[in-house]
Amino acid sequence: MTDNDPILMSIAVLGGTGKEGSGLAMRWALNGYRVIIGSRDAEKAVQRAKELNEQLGGDYLVGKDNAAAAAEANVVVVSVPYSAQHDTLVSVREQLAGKIVVDVTVPIQPPKVTHVHVPQGTAAALEARELLGEGVRLVSAFQNVSAEKLKDPNRHVECDVLVCSDDDEAKADVIKLVEAAGMRGIDAGPLVNAVAAEALTPVLLYINRKYGVKGAGIRITGF
Repeated sequence: MTDNDPILMSIAVLGGTGKEGSGLAMRWALNGYRVIIGSRDAEKAVQRAKELNEQLGGDYLVGKDNAAAAAEANVVVVSVPYSAQHDTLVSVREQLAGKIVVDVTVPIQPPKVTHVHVPQGTAAALEARELLGEGVRLVSAFQNVSAEKLKDPNRHVECDVLVCSDDDEAKADVIKLVEAAGMRGIDAGPLVNAVAAEALTPVLLYINRKYGVKGAGIRITGF
C-alpha cells in the first residue's frame, strides 16, 4: 500500500453481500475508506450497497461485480465461503496483481461446521497463495470474528484478529485496517500460521453451540 490515508484508499470486499463482508464494509466506510461491495451478480452488489447505505444514513458504499470491484481497489478482501473461494479468485486473478489481498476464508465443510477440516493445501490462505502466485501480497485475517459482532458498525468488538502473512509491510497495513474496523490486530507470524487461525473458527462455533452464546471470539493476553 503506497498511502495509508483512508481518503486515497479503496477497499473491495468480494462477498460483501454476506454478513461478515457487509459488517467489515460498513465499519471501513464509516472510517473514511472508499468501499466497494463485490458480488458475482452486479445487481445484487448494487442492491446490497443501497441497503447498507440506508442503514448507515448516507452515501458510503457502491456495488459492482467482483472483477470491476477488484480492479478499482487498492486492497481486496475475499470474504466468501470456502466452496466459492477457488472460483472467485480465478475470476479476478488478473485484477489482483500487485495488490494486497486479505483472505478471510475458513475451510469449513457443512454441515459439520463445528469440526476442524484441514484442506488439501493445509489452509485456505495457502491454497489462495498457490493459486494467485507470488505477484499478490496475500494476508490472512478476520477468520475468528463473528458476523454477529460486526453487524452493528458502532458496536465495540472485544475480539483480537490474528493477521498472518509473509509480507511484513502488507501485514502492518492490514493491522491498521483491523484497527479501523474497531478491533485489535495481532501479528501472528507467517502465512503458514493461518492453518491455526482458520482451525480456531470451528472451535469457536462449537463453543457458541455448547454454551448457547453468540459470537465467541479470541483475546490474546499478556500485552
